[in-house]
Amino acid sequence: MSLTPRQRRAERRARHGNAVDMNLVSLIDVFTILIFFLLSNAGGVETLASPKSVKLPMSEAQTAPHETVVIVVNATEIVVDGRKVAAVADVIDAREDLIAPLKAELEALASREVIRQENNAQARRLTIMGDKDIPYRLLRKIMATSASANYADVSFAVRQRSAS
Repeated sequence: MSLTPRQRRAERRARHGNAVDMNLVSLIDVFTILIFFLLSNAGGVETLASPKSVKLPMSEAQTAPHETVVIVVNATEIVVDGRKVAAVADVIDAREDLIAPLKAELEALASREVIRQENNAQARRLTIMGDKDIPYRLLRKIMATSASANYADVSFAVRQRSAS
């Protein structure tokens, strides 16, 4: 008895089953390369307000920095702990020394509850990472606003000058 092509195909499928063989090795290789590519390029992503966009002034200070609230100031914006609070263009020409959005953000950060009492004294510290080319009047406004928000311990971030 001769089988038709359709019957031969059905018989072959019955013998071998309907299992689909996938070669996972090549799929794993592709995902490994993709993950390596994403991880190696993740460090290159930079926003305008990142600390990498700020050119810090040089210093010979040897004191280690403390963990504080960080204000990043570059040519275009003022950022407090990663959140943009004001544009430099709006602040620099204003008549008053007080920067209202900055004060509101600092007061909101100060209102957070301190879990340990020994950290209570450190809760009102801040570090200003100011670009070395920002005008002094902007820096003065930021410091006056910080003082009005009861942040008395102000530090400036600098690059350590290499000993030569």
